[in-house]
Amino acid sequence: MKRSFYDPAVYRSHHSLADKLYLLVWRVMRIACFRFTPARLNGIRIALLRIFGADVAATAVVHPTCRIYSPRTLRIGERSCLAERVDCYSVAAVEIGDDVTVSQDAFLCTASHDIDAADRHLVTRPIRIEDGAWVFARAIILPGVTLARGAVVAAGAVVHGDVARACVVAGNPARTIRERRHCPPTTGDTFN
Repeated sequence: MKRSFYDPAVYRSHHSLADKLYLLVWRVMRIACFRFTPARLNGIRIALLRIFGADVAATAVVHPTCRIYSPRTLRIGERSCLAERVDCYSVAAVEIGDDVTVSQDAFLCTASHDIDAADRHLVTRPIRIEDGAWVFARAIILPGVTLARGAVVAAGAVVHGDVARACVVAGNPARTIRERRHCPPTTGDTFN
């Protein structure tokens, strides 16, 4: 008999029954209401996110095709945007400052599994995207990453470590390729 490394009998969900119910109701609302709101009715999506516990500025834009795992761990600042098909796996906190753009098909991932543990338990760490940062299309931001003010993540990059202020990173794994000539001004830093 072949020995399996993974023992599913050992796995325990970190979600309580209340968490599971919350996530079920949110998924139903996301599929039934959020996803089918016309793009111009951003206010309805913001209201739904707030009802489910998100802290979202009124001037933020969240496209209807975004997938948000848990609104209650999501914070989006003024004039920030989650573009089409962004996947925000917000098991842990996702904090997005002011004037941030997260472009199409980007993946913000706050959780993974411990591949060395027999139970493959869930490991979570927050993501923080500071004011004026820009995550280009199809980039992946992994758990525990902070993108400092004005940082830019190039298309398709995989970011596993913090990105310094006004730095541009690209590649897999992401590496600094240059600094921005001008870090965009904001009306006031959300993060100090």
